Amino acid sequence: MLRTWCACLVGFAALALIPVDLVHAQTPPAAGAPTAAVREIRFDGLKTLSESQAAALSGLQIGQQAGRDDLQAAANTLLQSGLFSAVKFNFQTHSDGILLTFHVEEAERLPAYFDNFPWFADSELNDAIRAKLSFYNGTLPGAGGVVDQAADAVAAFLVTHGLQAAVEHQVLANPTAEGSVQEFHIEGGSLQIASLQFSDAALNSSKLVQQHLAEIVGKPYSRMAIDIFLTEQVRPIFLRQGRLRVKLGPPEVRLAQNPNQKLPEKIPVYVPVDPGDIYHWKGVEWKGNSILSSITLTGDLSLIVGEPIDGMNLEAGWERVRERYAHLGYLDAKVEPDMAFDNQAHALSCSVRIEEGSPYHFGVLNITGLSPSAERRLRDAWTISQGAVFDKLIYEQFLSALQTQPSKVFRDLPLHYDHVGHWLQTDAAKSTVDVLLDFQ
Repeated sequence: MLRTWCACLVGFAALALIPVDLVHAQTPPAAGAPTAAVREIRFDGLKTLSESQAAALSGLQIGQQAGRDDLQAAANTLLQSGLFSAVKFNFQTHSDGILLTFHVEEAERLPAYFDNFPWFADSELNDAIRAKLSFYNGTLPGAGGVVDQAADAVAAFLVTHGLQAAVEHQVLANPTAEGSVQEFHIEGGSLQIASLQFSDAALNSSKLVQQHLAEIVGKPYSRMAIDIFLTEQVRPIFLRQGRLRVKLGPPEVRLAQNPNQKLPEKIPVYVPVDPGDIYHWKGVEWKGNSILSSITLTGDLSLIVGEPIDGMNLEAGWERVRERYAHLGYLDAKVEPDMAFDNQAHALSCSVRIEEGSPYHFGVLNITGLSPSAERRLRDAWTISQGAVFDKLIYEQFLSALQTQPSKVFRDLPLHYDHVGHWLQTDAAKSTVDVLLDFQ
C-alpha cells in the first residue's frame, strides 16, 4: 500500500499536517501510529546546502524508525535552524520504508562580522565556526539555532586560548557596504583603543583626520566603531580625489608579545591603506526615463567628461536625481546605476535604469501635539492643496521652517516644542500621500 502526505511550515508558525491527493486522500494516521524505516531523504529548493548537510540538520537518519510526529519534528528542526524561511514536506510509505521529500526555501544569509576579538584573525574565528557547522561559508541567517551554535563555537575557541567570555550576536547595518551583518561580540569587553595609525603617511598628518580621532581613541575597542570611522571620516578624503576603489583595513592589532598572553587594557590599532588609482568620468546613459530628460538628469550629476570624479559628489548626484523626481510627486522612483570601471584607462561610465512609477497626490495633513489655534496657523501656512501633485521639496522646506523659523508658520503666537516628528504615509493603490506631523 502506498500513502502520501504533505505538511507545510512557514516562519515559526505552528506545524500542520495536510493531506494531499497525490495517490489517495486519506485521514492522516494518529499520533503514536506504527512507524516505518526512513529509506530516503530528498530536498527540493536547496541553493547553498547539499542534501547530506540539510538531512543532517533535520536530525533524521536513513534506517531510522519514524512516524508522523518524527517527520513533523524534523521539519520543525529545519525551520528553527534559521537556515530556511519556509519548509514543506511530503512522504510516501512503501512496504520497505518511507520516501521523504522536503521542499524548502533557504533564508537570506548575512556575512559574519567579529567585533571585539583583537586577539585573532577572522580566518581563525571562521575556522572555529566551520569545525562545528560544516556548511558554514562565512554567512549566517539573521536568527535561529545555527547562529547560537556559531556563537557557542566562538566561545569554545576562546576557552582553548585561556579566555572565558560570553559571546553574543545581533544583526547590525554593515559599516562598510550595503546590507546587514551578523555581528558577534564579547559582552563586557574592557579593552580600549590606545591609538589609530595608518600605512598612508598623509593620513597620519592630516588635520582633518586628527581632529576626529577623539571620536574613537580612548573608547572601548570595537572593530565596528573603527570601520564606521574609516567609512565616515577617512574614505570621503579619497573619494573626493577620484580614488573610487580605495581599500581601508581591515584594522590590525600589532603587538610584539605572545598572542596567547593577555592583551594590555589599551591597544594600538594599525590600518593598512591602498589608495588605488584616480578615476575619470567617461559618461552616463539613462534608460527608462520619460518624465525627465537625459540632459536634465546628467546635469544633476555635476560631472565633466574626462575630469577626475569626485566620488562624494557622484553619490550625492544619485540622490539629487531621486529628489528631482520627488519634486514632481514621483516618490517611488527607483534610480539604479550600473558602474562600469575601465581599469586600464582608469575611467568610469554608468548605465542608469530608471523606474519612474506614478506621481502621488496630496491627501490629508494630520497634526498632533498643537493647540487648536496653533493648528489653524499651521494649516494656513501649508501650501499644497488636497488632490494636488505632492511636491516633496515644499514639504521639506516646510519642515525646515518649523525647526528653524517657526515664526514664519505661527507668526506671533507663543509656542514651544523641541521636536517635530514627521512621516509620509503613502497609498500606492490610490496614488495619495498623507503628511503626519507630531509636535513634542
